[in-house]
Amino acid sequence: MNSYRHSVVLDVDKCTGCTTCARHCPTEAIRIIDNHAEINTERCIDCGECIRVCPHKAKKAMCSKLEHYMHYKWKIALPAPALFGQFNGLDDVDDVLQGLLDIGFDDVYEVAKAAELVSAYTRIYLKAEGIKKPVISSACPVISRLISLRFPYLKDNILPILPPMEIAAIEARAKAKKEHPEFTDEDIGIFFISPCAAKVSYIRNGYGYYQSNIDVVVSLSDIYFMLIGAMKRGKTPSVSSEAGMIGIGWASTGGEASAILNDSYLSADGIENCIQVLDSIENGNIPHLEFVELCACIGGCVGGVMTIENPFIAKTRLLTVRRYMPVSKNFLSPADSFIPDGYLTDSLPSYTPISRLSESMSESMRMMASIQQLRETLPGIDCGACGSPTCRAFAEDVVKGLAGEARKCVVLEQRKLQKKEESGDDCR
Repeated sequence: MNSYRHSVVLDVDKCTGCTTCARHCPTEAIRIIDNHAEINTERCIDCGECIRVCPHKAKKAMCSKLEHYMHYKWKIALPAPALFGQFNGLDDVDDVLQGLLDIGFDDVYEVAKAAELVSAYTRIYLKAEGIKKPVISSACPVISRLISLRFPYLKDNILPILPPMEIAAIEARAKAKKEHPEFTDEDIGIFFISPCAAKVSYIRNGYGYYQSNIDVVVSLSDIYFMLIGAMKRGKTPSVSSEAGMIGIGWASTGGEASAILNDSYLSADGIENCIQVLDSIENGNIPHLEFVELCACIGGCVGGVMTIENPFIAKTRLLTVRRYMPVSKNFLSPADSFIPDGYLTDSLPSYTPISRLSESMSESMRMMASIQQLRETLPGIDCGACGSPTCRAFAEDVVKGLAGEARKCVVLEQRKLQKKEESGDDCR
């Protein structure tokens, strides 16, 4: 039984079974059955691609509503750096931080600040001996889950440092308990403002056996509309940002990779491009690299499905915001040559093969032969009319007994009908 709690869900009432999502899903997790989509939870990586492409808005990301969690005595907001790229004409991130306090939070801890710490510790890690390279960023949960499902040999390449939102949560809770010793852990609520569905799933499920320190995940788009009203009041900020250009730069593609201050890196965005890069790394068809940053969303986190603004506009706005910021406010001292134990994790996702046909090797071989045999009889046009994204996927569904009587190859059925008509048989 699959216990992974996903954040991407389907609204059946809005779904028309148009196959758009099935054709765009990078892991072939979607089938069209009984005129609506069905999501295979074992294959889904919560990349949000189906949300992005659905013309009927039948897919959505599930997260918490802020008003349902106001019972915490001390509420701390963790704004993702992508939040700052959503506002037109924003000159100072302090206006956003003050806005978060004005809408009900008691404190703010910037994920961008934690990102600068992760960048500094990544530079230390890359100098260690015996590590597998290229090191692959662990910041995007989609990529980590994708590796666990499709690229098991790359598991040890994943950077074993907690992502910035986790380090921000750890530091924010420690800060609150130090300043307010009267509060217990249950009194303190850590609220992550997420730009994407994958981070919601990460927080719900943890990372391997590691459980998240974040209590509540709220959508960036929900917070945006609350902030618009609060920021219009023109209140002078009482808080100041503790992050610089490096931390804010994590919101868009290349921001993390360039922060390692090393030219031997690669950064890519878009789930299909990321899959191509992982294929190249696994096959050894890539030059020597120290570090690889992969973002499932186009443009990076600013392209998440829970953001408001076009990712390219958001990236441009972040350039304006960063213009007068220092490079970083969180550089390590020369004496800091190690990574704190609390920031490291050996809890990597276990390999869960999505293409396994059977537990028995002999049965799997037989099924593979049957799939190939059936595949050769299909037209190979990958139209999706059968409910499967490709002809190969349809052949697999048939052999595994998942297709059912109603799902047939429309092209083959039409050809059979045409042959009957040509031969003069009664086809009624």
